[in-house]
Amino acid sequence: MFKCAFLGCGPRARGHARAYEFVKRGQKVAICDMNEERLNQFGDEFGVATRYTDLHQMLDTEKPDVLHIVTLPELRVELMTIAADHGVPGVIVEKPIALQGEDWRALRDLDARSKTKYCVNTQLHFHAQNLDLKQTVAEGTIGEVRHIDASARSTPLDQGVHVLELAHSYTGFDDIVSVFGQVADGSELDSRQPSPAMATGMIGFASGVRASLTCGACAPIATDRVEVRYAHKRVAAYGTDGFTHWTMSGWERRTVDGGYERGSHDYGAEDDLAQARLTEAMFDWLLDDAQPHPTRLERSLAEFNAILGLYLSALGSRPVDLPCDPPDGLLDSLRARLCG
Repeated sequence: MFKCAFLGCGPRARGHARAYEFVKRGQKVAICDMNEERLNQFGDEFGVATRYTDLHQMLDTEKPDVLHIVTLPELRVELMTIAADHGVPGVIVEKPIALQGEDWRALRDLDARSKTKYCVNTQLHFHAQNLDLKQTVAEGTIGEVRHIDASARSTPLDQGVHVLELAHSYTGFDDIVSVFGQVADGSELDSRQPSPAMATGMIGFASGVRASLTCGACAPIATDRVEVRYAHKRVAAYGTDGFTHWTMSGWERRTVDGGYERGSHDYGAEDDLAQARLTEAMFDWLLDDAQPHPTRLERSLAEFNAILGLYLSALGSRPVDLPCDPPDGLLDSLRARLCG
């Protein structure tokens, strides 16, 4: 049984914790938050009696096998480094993994030198219908994939990273080699997840497959919950012999043999199960290096580099080859461009 600890007891951490109803090989042994009221509410809600306000003390005392880091993204580098320094074997870190080039480079270097295994909490990868549709694509049932269309009506960093990971996974994690994009609306640049409010880009993969990524109010409405921004996440793969399409409320598929199919699902119920699968996949990796986590840090950094490349493309009005080496201060450059 793996010992699992939580750093951060805010609303998003509850999704991580609820999944332990379905996690078979791990148990919640301790939690940590500097806000004692939030810490105690979380501990009472999820039945965790061992509580800390100091991360170093928790890691020294409990020596967890897995640490869930569910904090503001501006703290990623510092907290992931502390986990590595304490020898935590596995870390599940909430998305987005970074904000701009400086922390992206720091995490790239940390991943290269650290023995700690990191995965990023893009749990949509593990939704049951996504797993099924991705298998359809991987088996060639829709023929040769020509285009992937991914969108979210929230920002690139809030929900765009989710659908970009899905697009990447539908290619079988092909290398991302180029991006050409545009951004608009600086109203979210001073938020907790600072980014342009809208972005769109054409992403190229080494195989020749292209993906379109659209984020913000310019993205299509994907459910009848029009007023709920995060509810409009979707990904579609189009091939020579059919297509697949996943949204937060349903799915579609057309194949030569199966014809047209469609169905619905309960996103909330599926999300807890997906979170459990993501957690169990970390256990698999800890037990066997030959089973690396599908959403491991290496892949998430490649996806985030595509977002940084999209920013560079918009600022320079040109396509950008990937991976790119982004300059410092990209958020300041975007602020100057979008906010005057």
